[in-house]
Amino acid sequence: MSASLAATTENLSFFGNDTWWLIVIKAVFCFAFAMLTVLFSIVWERKVVAWMQLRIGPNRHGPWGMLQSLADGIKLMLKEDLTVKRADKVVFILAPVIAAIPAFMSFAVIPFGPADNEVSIFGQRTALQLTDLPIGILFILATASVGIYGIVLAGWSSGSTYPLLGGLRASAQMISYEIAMGLSFAAVFLYSGSMSTSTIVAAQHDRWYVILLPVSFLVYIFTMIGETNRAPFDMPESEGDLVGGFNTEYSSIKFALFMLAEYVNMVTVSAVATTLFLGGWRAPWPVSTFWEGANHGWWPMLWFVIKVQLLLFFFIWLRGTLPRVRYDQLMKLGWKVLIPVSMVWLMLVAAVRAMRNENYDFTRIVLYIGGAVLALLLISLLVDLFRDGEQKRRAEGGALAPPERFDPMAGGYPVPPLPGQEAERVPRRPSRAQPQLVGAAGPSDPDAAQTEKKEDGDA
Repeated sequence: MSASLAATTENLSFFGNDTWWLIVIKAVFCFAFAMLTVLFSIVWERKVVAWMQLRIGPNRHGPWGMLQSLADGIKLMLKEDLTVKRADKVVFILAPVIAAIPAFMSFAVIPFGPADNEVSIFGQRTALQLTDLPIGILFILATASVGIYGIVLAGWSSGSTYPLLGGLRASAQMISYEIAMGLSFAAVFLYSGSMSTSTIVAAQHDRWYVILLPVSFLVYIFTMIGETNRAPFDMPESEGDLVGGFNTEYSSIKFALFMLAEYVNMVTVSAVATTLFLGGWRAPWPVSTFWEGANHGWWPMLWFVIKVQLLLFFFIWLRGTLPRVRYDQLMKLGWKVLIPVSMVWLMLVAAVRAMRNENYDFTRIVLYIGGAVLALLLISLLVDLFRDGEQKRRAEGGALAPPERFDPMAGGYPVPPLPGQEAERVPRRPSRAQPQLVGAAGPSDPDAAQTEKKEDGDA
């Protein structure tokens, strides 16, 4: 136990000692890594979705169509830049910038390799990480929270109804899913004993947290899809009911910045998932066992990129597989499923860690925690059975109250019914009389056809 605690002790002395030009090189590398990954992800998404739908996909620009995203970016920049009359012009222009810039800032604390000066860049020994903080994960959460302001301000400043609704949806979605995301991070903090990204990766030297904390990993997978507004949780830009959402009134380079922010956020959350749960830059289990140099030199960057690309493929797979959910289903999943599950799981993880610190035997820990979980499940089962039986008795006895009726236009705007309410049925429009079809086949009425035949016979 003491060895594992010593392994997770924060040691940030490797950072802050680089020369100014080396810091500039690292910063440029972080920006270039995000941009190149975005350009590749756009082409990869179009290729994979086309493969799933039995289409060809982009194949004109560059070898195998790999320059398609670059051509799309140039096309967007050359399009006419429009600004609607009713827009707040200053906020309207700043909103895409506010959405895009924080997405790049998170890479400053993402470790691409070991922090013990393993590599040499132009003769200078340095770490494959721009910098690190004792609260590096909180820095990532803060930058992600700032980025949502760009979407909200874009919807508000457009001076249009549908963009405003998209911005409000984005803010509600961010609040709902960031709570569960923070709770999933807390379990990692309890096991690693730190919020530093390099320390968290170092604490996974023997076992990745996806194995120790599988529930936290699954909760984060759901929340990162909701945070990036990707399908099936792309409600802020739902073209079915919001035309285009918060970016409806945008065009040219400002629209391209919103697209860039979405894909950079995908790369960011994938990098965070890799760092917290998938061992970061560490080589996977089969490779690390028979190759001692897999976690040294420049090789860790390769393992990190592979893990990020696998998570990006998961994003694309979901978009090509699942349909968009309803907004009430989105909120129900966030507030009634993810947050309660995260809180219960965090309590269990804290209990296990406290009992391990008190040197309890592992079998006793499993017995105590398993007994508590089974007791909770039994109580919830009994409550559900009692509630279902009571509702059945009330329904059989006729005591079940009829659903409350309401006027969906009482407030001047159409609203959907709440649980327990029933909307008034709209009377069906009376069907119009079918026109008489006269042609080669004769009239549509069979009686008229018989009359016509009789008249022809008399003639």
